Amino acid sequence: MTELYIEQALEVLAGALAQRTEAAAGEAISARGVFHCALTGGSAARALYPRLARADVDWARTHFHFSDERCVPPDDAESNFRLALEVLLGPCGVPSANVHRMAGERPPLDAAREYEASLPLLDVVHLGVGPDGHVASLFPGHALLHEERARVAALTDSPKPPPARLTLTLAALREARAVWFLVTGEAKRDAVAQALGNPQSALPAALVHRAARLSLWFLDRAAASRLDAPAS
Repeated sequence: MTELYIEQALEVLAGALAQRTEAAAGEAISARGVFHCALTGGSAARALYPRLARADVDWARTHFHFSDERCVPPDDAESNFRLALEVLLGPCGVPSANVHRMAGERPPLDAAREYEASLPLLDVVHLGVGPDGHVASLFPGHALLHEERARVAALTDSPKPPPARLTLTLAALREARAVWFLVTGEAKRDAVAQALGNPQSALPAALVHRAARLSLWFLDRAAASRLDAPAS
């Protein structure tokens, strides 16, 4: 199932995604007593976190995970965890026991195995999309796109710096109850058009979109501007 939400203003998009997260948290907590959400990094996170921090969520029964992480210490400026802690987790008072970070300072293979061992079935995964169509740290043409068993993997050859990263795999994203994309900017319009309009696309965003149980796309008008054009 796919839903699209298209709006010009990034603030409105982030607000809509935060509202959906708030609703999903309430439903999960009512049904299972806990809400498991995987956070994204990058520009999507910077737009979303301030708005999500104002959502009416039972933080004591919400557990946060990460879709990917750079292999850096948790206090490094490049750390996805650090951004989440400073803008979302800290201000909301999320209990430290409810925050499950990827240990970017550990040897990558060890960190991936340890993270997978404790990873639950995720209720919602937040993702951004790169201009090349990558999601999390799954990049076009990379061997990890063919990983079928591991739910968390390490890579040391990322085309974007830093080269060493940890990431959820397609297997983990496929089993999540919902995957929600926040994508803005003209530079990403071709990747969005491929992911949503080309059923043969091998871009990571397309693979995740087609495999997801529920795929929600929050797009600004620039990112959505090629959706009516034929997919090439």
